[in-house]
Amino acid sequence: MPTALKLAAGSLIIGILVLGLKTLAWWLTGSVALLSDALESTVNLATAFAALVAIRVAARPADATHPFGHHKAEFFSAVLEGVMIILAALFILREAFHGLLAPVPLDAPIEGLAINGLATAINGVWAFVLVRQGRRLVSPALVADGKHLWTDVYTSVGVAVGVLLAMLTGWWLLDPLMAAVVAVNILWSGSRVVKESLSGLMDEALSDGTLTLIEEVIAAEAQGAVEAHDLKTRHAGSANFIEFHLVVPAEMTVYDAHEICDRIEAGIARVLPNTRVTIHVEPEHKSKDTGVIVLN
Repeated sequence: MPTALKLAAGSLIIGILVLGLKTLAWWLTGSVALLSDALESTVNLATAFAALVAIRVAARPADATHPFGHHKAEFFSAVLEGVMIILAALFILREAFHGLLAPVPLDAPIEGLAINGLATAINGVWAFVLVRQGRRLVSPALVADGKHLWTDVYTSVGVAVGVLLAMLTGWWLLDPLMAAVVAVNILWSGSRVVKESLSGLMDEALSDGTLTLIEEVIAAEAQGAVEAHDLKTRHAGSANFIEFHLVVPAEMTVYDAHEICDRIEAGIARVLPNTRVTIHVEPEHKSKDTGVIVLN
C-alpha cells in the first residue's frame, strides 16, 4: 500500500479515536464549547474519508478517458475539506449563540478537560505528521487534512482556556463565548484551504522559484539549440506539467533535435520528479528573442 494511502487510512482511525474522547468530555461536562469541539471532530472523520478516497483515485494510472491521469482528484478532496471546515464553524457559532442566551454551570470540568487534552495531543501529533509527509509526497489532500487537524488543535486549546476560565471565575458565559471566538478562526482557516485548492483546479502555474529552476535547466541542457520560449507550467496534485517551444538551427537533423529534448527532459526529471514535459521543436526563423537563451 502506498505511503499516502496508509496515512489517509491512519487519519480515519485517529479521527474515530479523537471523536470518541471529545464526545466523552462533552458528556461529562455539558459544555457548549466542548460539544462544538466534538462536532468539529465529526468533520475531521468525514474529511479523512474524503482524503482516502481522493488519494486512491489520484493514484490510478492514466487511461483512455483520462490521458493526463487522475491527479486532480486530490484537489476536489481538499476543496471539500475546506467547505466542511466552514460548515463546522457555522454550526459551532449556532451552538455558541444558544449558549450565550442561556449559560449554565459545567459538570466535572476537570475530568472533561483532561480527556479533551488527551484528544488534542493525539490530534496535534497526527497533524504534524500529515502536513510534513503530505508536503514530502506532494499530496494536497494529506496537507489539507493536516491543516484541518491543526485548526482542530487550535479549537481545542481555545475551548480548554474558555472552560478553565469559566470554572475559575464562575463566569459560565465564557464557555460559549470562547466557542464563538474559535469558530471565527476556523472560518478563516477553511477559506484558506478552499482558496489554495481552487488554484490547483484552475491550473495555476508553478511557483516563481520553480520556474526559475526550470529555465536554468533548459539553458544548461539545451546546448546546440538557439532558445526556448512560450514556457507554460501547471500542477495537478503530485504531478507537474511543462511545455515550451525549442528553437533549433534550421539545418539540424531530427535526431539531433530529439537528443537535445531528451537531455532537457532528463535534467528536469532530476530536479522535479513526476513531471511531464512537452517540447515543440521549431526552426531558427521562429525565434522570438524573449525566451530562455541557451548556454553554449
